[in-house]
Amino acid sequence: MTEFTPVASTLGGMLIGLSAVLLMLFMGRIAGISGIVSRLLPPLAEDRGWRIAFILGIFSAPLLAQFATGAPVEQTVSTNYVLMGIAGLLVGFGSVLGNGCTSGHGVCGMSRLSIRSVAATLTFMAIAIATVFVTRHLMGA
Repeated sequence: MTEFTPVASTLGGMLIGLSAVLLMLFMGRIAGISGIVSRLLPPLAEDRGWRIAFILGIFSAPLLAQFATGAPVEQTVSTNYVLMGIAGLLVGFGSVLGNGCTSGHGVCGMSRLSIRSVAATLTFMAIAIATVFVTRHLMGA
């Protein structure tokens, strides 16, 4: 079972929101990870400097958290590489099909009251709830 961490979760959400606001304020860009990463692939975007810095910030955040708290950041990753590959392809396909990812729609789009983002986020949440229900209650995982 996942541990309930309201303080850490609230602080994390605030930092995500702050980063989205700062990116919009200073760069005029939406902090959607799929859009940021996709423009680092050919054809390369001319404004890739901030995109690289944003992605490096995502990868360095756990190291900073570990440094700040003194406790290692725990992450559980499946060892089933076939399942992870299929999941990655589905997430990529869904991001393209939905014109954005959970961060773009759920954090940035919802805060802008975008109807498309509201619909996308409701879809993400419904599928996530169904997936958890099936894996925990029907499959017994």
